[in-house]
This record gives sequence, C-alpha cells and structure tokens, in this order.
Amino acid sequence: MKKIIVYIFFSFVIIISLAFVKKKLTPIYLDIPKGWSKPNYDFKNNPLTEEGFQLGRQLFYDPILSKDGTISCASCHLQATGFTHVDHALSHGIEGKIGTRNTLTLQNLAWSKNFMWDGGVNHLEMQPLAPITSPVEMDETLLNVVSKLQKSKKYQLLFSNAFASNQITGQLTLKALSQFLVMLKTSNSKYDKVMRKEELFTEMEKKGYNLFKTNCASCHQEPLFSSDKYENNGLEIDTTLNDFGRMKITQDPKDYLLFKVPTLRNIKFTFPYMHDGRFKSINEVIKHYNSGIITNKTLSKQLLKPMNLSDNDRTDLEGFLKTLTDNDFLFDKRFSYPKE
Repeated sequence: MKKIIVYIFFSFVIIISLAFVKKKLTPIYLDIPKGWSKPNYDFKNNPLTEEGFQLGRQLFYDPILSKDGTISCASCHLQATGFTHVDHALSHGIEGKIGTRNTLTLQNLAWSKNFMWDGGVNHLEMQPLAPITSPVEMDETLLNVVSKLQKSKKYQLLFSNAFASNQITGQLTLKALSQFLVMLKTSNSKYDKVMRKEELFTEMEKKGYNLFKTNCASCHQEPLFSSDKYENNGLEIDTTLNDFGRMKITQDPKDYLLFKVPTLRNIKFTFPYMHDGRFKSINEVIKHYNSGIITNKTLSKQLLKPMNLSDNDRTDLEGFLKTLTDNDFLFDKRFSYPKE
C-alpha cells in the first residue's frame, strides 16, 4: 500500500512539473541579403519565433488596438502598397479624424535607428505607441489595449504560445508587434536581381540608374535607398499644417524643416509622397527636385546644385525607380491578413 501511495505521489509531481515546462518555441530568422549592413535591431532582447511573429501579425491587423475598434495598424499600412496608404494625403484615424502627416512605409525596419518623419521614436518596440496613443489616430492607451486583450480567449492562447506565459502585458504586446514588423524585409526587386546578376536593366533603366547615382544616391543610399538621416528637401511649408519637422523634437533651429529620408523601395506603389503627401506621382517628385526647390538656411547641401534634367532624363529616372518594386514582398501571404 505504501508503495502505491509513493508511486501516485511521484506521478502527481511529474504531471505538475510537465505542466510548468515552457512550451517549445519555433525560432525564425531574418535573412540578411549579401552586401547589406548588419541590422540595427537587437534580436537578443526579442528573439524571433514563429509564435511571436504570428501573434504580432494578428495584432497588426486587429482594430482592437484602437479606442472604438475601427482602426488597425493595417488601416494605414496596406501590404499591396508597400505598407502605407494611398487614398489620402494625411493619415486617418477613428471617427474620421485626420492626422498631420503622410504615413511612412514599413519596410526593412530592422536597419532603422529612428522612426517617424521627425525621429520622435528611437526604438522599433516603442513605435506602435505613437499611433495607438495619438488622439487623431487610434486614440487609445496601452493599458486599455492590454485589458481588452486579457479578456480575449484567442489572445490568451496566442500570448501563451508566443511567450510561454499566461500573462498579457504591454511589453509583450509591443514585442510581438515588433517581431512582425522587423520581418517586413523587401530585397527581391528587379534592381536586386540586376545587382545579383540574375537580370539586366533595359537601356532606359540603365540610364535612369546612372542619373540616380549622380543626383539622388547621396541621400537615398543603396541598398536600402535611405540614409536614415534627416534632410530639408526644399519644400515650401504648408501653412495649414505648419509642420517644422525634426525641430519639433529637438527644439534646435538647425533642424527646421528637416524630415526623415524615406526609402524609395516600392516607390511605384507608395504614393502620395513627402511628409504631407502633397505629390501624387513620381513625376511630380522628380519635377520638384529638378526645378521646384525652395532655398533656405537648412536646405540639404546635396540639393544646392540644380539637377537640370531633360524630359527624357526624368522619364529614364522614373523608369529606374520602378525597378525597385518587389512583388514578392507586396504579395507575400506571410505578411497578409491572417485567416482565423
């Protein structure tokens, strides 16, 4: 009898112990293309897993993050348009509220040091807080988001799977979103295939590429086609918005009208352009740099010399920019709306 009791006791201990063994997670990795620099994102503090990625994907597409349950991250960041919006110049929020800036694309974020047009956020895990708490976007608090997630059986399971914990916290919510966002890598456009010697540019694209290297590459540096810096690109200030750019963050007059240099990848689909969405076409953008620059004290020194492009030059340059389209990225089902 004593042996039976001992056996039952140890069996109970084993069962309880197994119940507390952490679930095995499935590691995933961000593939770094040959010739690209090392990412800035710290993967050690937030190791990527399939479970964390899928949780972040669910959160990205779920309007539960907004105050009234009508706006999700994907509302302003559509995959087919390079994870930005195209139907209006400025971002839209709950109750039809209108923001003050055009939505930036979400591409190759692992290589970014700062985020937003003015660099107001310096860590990817903190980036979602800006739209979540903005009164003209999601108008919510992280505390309320967590409260809603805690009441959801679906998210209880997803968080448990992703972090081997029954707790749902703000920190884990932001980490999950980051795991999805950091995987949004685009590196398989025609340009990339030409660089890998898998394809060739047409004569027009080749001429456009040479024009790009001469006139644009100092700010839009290959292969990311951004410098992750802030520049004054000679736009006349919109007096209805009075957006002074990075100076809003630093309070330094030297940062007057300086905005983040955006990536040009998938530019064919990421219109409208500029921080206020004032240009609807690539041709308008090229015309601005060719002949529409407003000179002032903080104008980027790279723009002091006129481009003087002919009509044919502008056509060739636009032809090259369209080679930055990565259809694999724009239609990758792993980044699309998750099926239940």
